[in-house]
Amino acid sequence: MKKIIHILSILLVISLLLTGCRGSEDISTKKTNTNTIEPTSNILYTENGISYISKVDSKSFYIFKDGQWQKEFLKGVNMGVGVPGKFPGEMGITKQQYLRWFKYIEDMNANTIRVYTILSPVFYDAFYEYNQTAKNKLYLIQGLWINEEDLINYQNTYDAHIIDTFKEDAKSIIGILHGNQTLPSKKGHASGTYTKDISSYVIGLILGIEIDADVVNGTNSKNPTKTSFNGKYLYTQNASAYETFQAEVGDFAISYETSTYKTQKPIGFANWVTTDMMTHNNEPFPQEDSASVNPEHIKATKDYVPGLFASYHIYPYYPDFLNWQPEYITFKNKDGKIDNYKAYLADLIKQHDMPVLVAEYGVPSSRGLAHHSIMGFDQGMLTEQEQGDMGAYMLQDIYDEGYAGAILFTWQDEWFKRSWNTADYDIPDRRAYWSNTQTSEQSFGVLAFDPGRVSSVSYVDGDLSEWNSEKPLASGSNLSVCVKHDEKFLYLKVDAKNFDIEKDTILIPIDSIPSQGNSTWPKYNLTFKRPTDFVVEIKGKDNSRILVDSYYDSFYYSCAKKTRVILSNPSYENKESGIFNPEYTILSQELHLPATKQIIPLNKYESGKLLFGNGNPQSKDYNSLADFFVVNNNIEIRIPWALLNVRDPSSKIIIDDLYKSGIQSIKTDGFYIGGILFQENKVIESIDMNLYSWQEWDMPSYHERLKPSYFIMKEAFANLH
Repeated sequence: MKKIIHILSILLVISLLLTGCRGSEDISTKKTNTNTIEPTSNILYTENGISYISKVDSKSFYIFKDGQWQKEFLKGVNMGVGVPGKFPGEMGITKQQYLRWFKYIEDMNANTIRVYTILSPVFYDAFYEYNQTAKNKLYLIQGLWINEEDLINYQNTYDAHIIDTFKEDAKSIIGILHGNQTLPSKKGHASGTYTKDISSYVIGLILGIEIDADVVNGTNSKNPTKTSFNGKYLYTQNASAYETFQAEVGDFAISYETSTYKTQKPIGFANWVTTDMMTHNNEPFPQEDSASVNPEHIKATKDYVPGLFASYHIYPYYPDFLNWQPEYITFKNKDGKIDNYKAYLADLIKQHDMPVLVAEYGVPSSRGLAHHSIMGFDQGMLTEQEQGDMGAYMLQDIYDEGYAGAILFTWQDEWFKRSWNTADYDIPDRRAYWSNTQTSEQSFGVLAFDPGRVSSVSYVDGDLSEWNSEKPLASGSNLSVCVKHDEKFLYLKVDAKNFDIEKDTILIPIDSIPSQGNSTWPKYNLTFKRPTDFVVEIKGKDNSRILVDSYYDSFYYSCAKKTRVILSNPSYENKESGIFNPEYTILSQELHLPATKQIIPLNKYESGKLLFGNGNPQSKDYNSLADFFVVNNNIEIRIPWALLNVRDPSSKIIIDDLYKSGIQSIKTDGFYIGGILFQENKVIESIDMNLYSWQEWDMPSYHERLKPSYFIMKEAFANLH
């Protein structure tokens, strides 16, 4: 059969060349719902009347190329649907953007893109068009989403609303992939007419999402009799009700595509470490190890040829047991380094007799931090260089442990995202309009969206040319302060006469909210020009920070008053206390480890600590985490909006008086900003605090930038060994 197919492939190519068509196109055609004829984009393998482009064995993926099956390690990127100024449901990415991104991804030496849900027609149009001329074709793994609110509400995937909707969506996505579907307009969802048949480049489907343990347990408890399924293409062995649900919807999708289009694709079901099949006895949060979803309980019949694969999202810092399970945190790789990530990978793959795809892995290049890892592969506070280095390291671990592929999370940064430890402090329906670098989830991309249409309004790099036309907001004979802003930072340029970064101190007082703030600061024996809510303290390259009036300290309020995970200090709760606190962000509450009986204290980090360095991406000394830079008498500083208790700079909304209403919103007129210069522990000059205001916006400006992590991953994909 393979020999016959190979001969037919050669004859088809000759025929295409003689007719002037591209050699990569098939002369076979199909009729779409718009009565147009679309050629398929690739030659499928056909056996017993069923066609497919990819299949799996017990370890690997195979793709039919050049008339033969070739084993492929899937190396690719996940792609979301967010761009600045647009939420996912708005489907704001243009065809031109997709075409440009596909070229970047091909150049990155990736072979696969994974998407999570049904996208707008422009994605599939662009994907089809790109692959007609691309030197190295890109393959697609298509996801099928389940509405998270429905899962939370029903706690039962067998609820008719969930399972019926999921099956209808499966029919829709299969029609879309075959260029034969129209979706009506529905708010928050893709819609339109899909005419491009890209099915010959779709190498797999991943059904579902990272499932909450409560949903798994709820489904199992509410459906005690649903423990087996026997379909034409899938069946179960020793399955739970949730696994039976997976088999049923998977069989439905395979049946529909087989009967309608005579094609099949490998299928996997979305899973993650939280619901793996193993027991982790040192997990401090019982919920994180309370449910098991085992893909090995779902089997393929002889009529389903491409086969099943397992799909997991695996990060190095979550869940917590990865940092506390004794056998993981003592595991050393061949270089003698602790590698809990590799240890877990080795443990997981041993449970499987099917290929295992790591469908998500990666770390974010955010300034903010959400979880620590014992390896230092943290969820945030990593440079863009470190992001790439760690991504390449994990890729090699995944490859070495015998996985079928690794899909990096993610292609582009996503401004609309939230993180668990910052979500209370912003406004959900305004997140897409500004870049919150304190939110780790926004910065997983290897493609950055930086403010400004061509470049940012300022870089902390010592080049002061962008300030030449700016008049000081406040000035004196020895000190002046200029201010700018964009969708990500408030920028300051301070000119201090005869300034020595290691000997002198500059304080920048900021009054952001009326009717509160400290008028004095006993630490420096100071009286401010106005009651002050924040102080930027420049005091050496390694000891500079932002401090907040204790009364306006959102970390203290949230952790001492709201959740009571730290001890209260009544003196912090008074107006005019004269106390300024360092700014902290919580990473975890006190942990009790069940197996080793350890008690791990509450973990926090100083999010207001300022890092000295060059923040210009064009500089050879570029550090994406740099907060300030000093050259001669000038200091350039950039402050993330969130560190000034700004909930949304685009609408000038800040956090209100915490002790009046909790974490609520109030509009600000702007910030009063001044400056104080200390030399030899004496105040040389204290300038007035003047108002800096800005225009609100509803559509941010931005430009794309490939991060250093992109180029590191490009090399890692090319040199994978």
